[in-house]
Amino acid sequence: MQRLDDTPSQPAMAVMAVMAVRVATAVALAVVLLCSACANSRGGRSAAVEVRDQSGFTITEEVRVGSGVRRDFDRALRLLEQKEYERSIALFVEVTQAAPEVTAAHIDLGMAYRRGGDLERAETSLRRALALNPRHPVAHNELGIVYRRSGRFDEARSSYETALELYPRFHFARRNLAILCDLYLRDFGCAVEHYTLYTQAVPGDETAAMWIADLRNRTGQ
Repeated sequence: MQRLDDTPSQPAMAVMAVMAVRVATAVALAVVLLCSACANSRGGRSAAVEVRDQSGFTITEEVRVGSGVRRDFDRALRLLEQKEYERSIALFVEVTQAAPEVTAAHIDLGMAYRRGGDLERAETSLRRALALNPRHPVAHNELGIVYRRSGRFDEARSSYETALELYPRFHFARRNLAILCDLYLRDFGCAVEHYTLYTQAVPGDETAAMWIADLRNRTGQ
């Protein structure tokens, strides 16, 4: 049975007064830039905070960026959504240079590199994001995807597990870990466990339920 082998992150449009990583659907994450007072000066950043709501997770972080940086960030997001990876990367690089303390910009730059096929630079950007905020689940999830696509399956597992240690209800990493264990590590006990936990968190995902049935049929569990 064919599977989508990663639950990728998707950027979202920037908004005023909140920086968020919002899980909007069962298959999407959004990394959004905060324009906190949209000042030209650079302020400190706070640790990420989880807020649980009906749509999923919101990770908030206070930063201060100039209005020009925010415009470039918005343009880069639009280009990324349009699959204009080279142009998107160029703008994200400018944003990270102008506001190196903004975690979301490094994550989105990592996404752009990954989608453009440059896994080495994607890893570098995501590691920079985690140096800024080691508790950022989207960065860990994205890094897991990079590792999985690089054939570094044990490191991918570690990244997904780290995201889940920090946010046990973070079902996007849960789904990715289940698929990794099923298709790449052949650890079927792990796969069944995390598929089951994922379906408990997202009961409307009928595809995952079919995956569990298929796995149990293949393994005789």
